[in-house]
This record gives sequence, structure tokens and C-alpha cells, in this order.
Amino acid sequence: MDSDLEESLKKRQRNNVPFPPDSSRKLEQLSMHPYQLMGEVNFMQEEDIRLETTRARLASVLKRHAELTDRLSRDSDKMIFERLQKEFDAARASQTEELYLDGEQWNDGLLATIRERVHMEADKKAMSGDSNMMPGPHFQEKITYKVGNKVICCLEEARIGIQYETSFAGEPCELYHCVLESKSFLEKMTVLEHTVPFFLPIREAENDLLSSNAMRFIDHIGELLQAYVDRREQVRLIKELYGNQIGELCHSLPYHMIEFVLDDVECKLTVSLRYTDLVSVLPTRVRVLAWPMNQLDKGNSESRSIPSRLSYAEDALRTMSLPEAYAEIVLNLPQALEQKIQHRVPN
Repeated sequence: MDSDLEESLKKRQRNNVPFPPDSSRKLEQLSMHPYQLMGEVNFMQEEDIRLETTRARLASVLKRHAELTDRLSRDSDKMIFERLQKEFDAARASQTEELYLDGEQWNDGLLATIRERVHMEADKKAMSGDSNMMPGPHFQEKITYKVGNKVICCLEEARIGIQYETSFAGEPCELYHCVLESKSFLEKMTVLEHTVPFFLPIREAENDLLSSNAMRFIDHIGELLQAYVDRREQVRLIKELYGNQIGELCHSLPYHMIEFVLDDVECKLTVSLRYTDLVSVLPTRVRVLAWPMNQLDKGNSESRSIPSRLSYAEDALRTMSLPEAYAEIVLNLPQALEQKIQHRVPN
């Protein structure tokens, strides 16, 4: 009886002998590795899908925002523009003289003279009791001042009007207006109305500059407008010239953030431009990445998903206009990619 029990216990021990500790750990690692690898692949694929989805949504939002902005501002801004343009045309038509000023002639003293002139004119009309009376011999001459891309007019009711003329590549673009007023010659001026796009910081400039340096404010608004038009036209031109080569292009409303993709036979280029200063026509931060395709880096499959920065392309974008830099990038791209391959693939 005891011998049978002992034999049974021995048999049970033989049948339930545990694996050595190392063996069970190796088995667990072997069984988990394929799942872990598959999980990493799935995670990377999901991240790529999320990235593409986010980019598509961002492009859609920017497009809808631009359409909404245009629809909302079309009627009201158009009415303001037409009214101010008529007033400026009337002021220039009734002028007795138009003076063209160089840089030194445009100064704080001249601006003070203009302010004094509009207030004296308003005071005389108020004293006469008839704001609609025709100018008589006692009224001062009406002078329009042309300073660079600015036309400065003396408007009715003690207002100073500035009309900004913008251009690109020597061709005229839009006109913009800004009307300044003050209650008296001694009080600071304020922006009464304007046709400057709402996304350009005219109110910030008013708070920072107009009360302390009105001349600098007037010049700064002109610089903002011209730089905005220049950046916008650069983007328009590359879309017009190279639209079939550009896969994606998105930008902010002031065109101070621009991104686009160039699909090449051997790689995909992603270009990111940032203009930290809104009066700049050249980007202050540039990043150009080349994402290898099938032809690039054949000998090193692990690096196919690692992009390379193209310094020559970044240098071109920092120093040239966007259309010129784009042509430079495309022209030198094959040589730059060949150099990248030679550096990566061992002999």
C-alpha cells in the first residue's frame, strides 16, 4: 500500500515537472515578439493616418475660413472702400498742388503742418456756419502729398487720409486706405476707419505708435500692406507656374506661415516657411525635408523613413523670392539627392 502510494506520487511529480526558469522566459519572449512587432507597425500606421487626417482637416478649415472671410467682408468692406475712394478722388481733384516728397522731406514737421492745416480748415467752416460753402479766397490751398507708395490728403472735418498703393514686380495691385482724426491739434490722433485687411495688426500699431510717433505709424502700415501683398503674390506665382508639381499648399491669412509639398521622382519635399516679422518678404525660419522614396537609399531600408534636411534649399528660400528659390531647388535637386545617397550608402 505504501509502495503504491509512493509510486503514484513519483509518477505525478514526473508528469508535472516545471520548465526551467530560463526556458519559460524564452518561451514567453518568443510568443510575445511577433505581437509586439505587429503592434509597433500598427501604431506607426495609425500615427501616419492621424497625421494625414489632421493635415486634411487643417487644409479644409483654412479653405473654409478664407471663403467665409471673403463672404463676410465682401459687401461691407467694398462699401467702405468705394466711399473712401470717392472721397480721395474728390480731394485729389480739388487740390491746388501735388507735392512729391523724398525721404528727408517726409518728417514730423510736415505731418504737424498737415494736421494744422486740416484743423484750421475745419475751424473756418465751423465759424462760417456752413460746412458746405464753396471755397473762397480766404481758404487755404489744398495740397496732396505723395511719399513713396503713400498719398496723403487733407479731408473734410479735420481728417487726414492716407491712401496706400501696393505693387508686385512693378505692377500695381490693390489700394488701401486709412483715415486719421483728432478732436484738436493738441490731441492725439486715432484711426477713424480703414480698409486694411482685418488680419493685419493695425490696432496694435495704433496703440504702440500713433500717439507717440504718428509718422512712424503711417509708414509702418504701408510696410505691412506691401509685405503682405508681396508674400501673397509670391505664393500665387508659384501656384501659377508650378501648380502641377506642388502636391499640397496651405498658408495663413497674412501669408506669414506657408507650407507646401513637392513630389519628385526620387523623394517628397516638405517646405515650411515662417515670417516672424510681418513686414518681411523673406522668411525668417525655413525648413526643407526630403523624404526618401523607392529609389533613394536602396541599401539601407531602415533609413527610408528618416528625412534629410536640404541646406541648399533652405539657403535659397532665405535669400531669394519664393518663385526664384523654387526654381533653384528643382534645378539642383538631383545633385543634392545624389550626394545624400553617396554619404549614406557605404562603398
